[in-house]
Amino acid sequence: MSNKVEIKYCSQCRWLMRSSWMAQELLTTFDQEISELSLQPGTGGIFEVIANGQRVWSRKEAGRFPEITELKQAVRDVIAPDRHLGHVDRKKADSGESTAQDS
Repeated sequence: MSNKVEIKYCSQCRWLMRSSWMAQELLTTFDQEISELSLQPGTGGIFEVIANGQRVWSRKEAGRFPEITELKQAVRDVIAPDRHLGHVDRKKADSGESTAQDS
């Protein structure tokens, strides 16, 4: 299956660098899973990440930008739900929350 990720960012807010870094992190982590990643400039303070048509992060809804670990987990849950993310998932497990590997 081909997986598509879109990062919509506000060009007026100068969030291209942040969006590019997040895109690089996602492409590095999901080099075998992501077949297409696009950066889409917008306005009005937008910052959204969409994986396979499903919004996985909205700055407006969350009231903040995601930590990179949160973003990787959110994207993983859509494009590769059975994949373990190593230390990213261990951090979640250490906090007492369940991980995909716990089930």
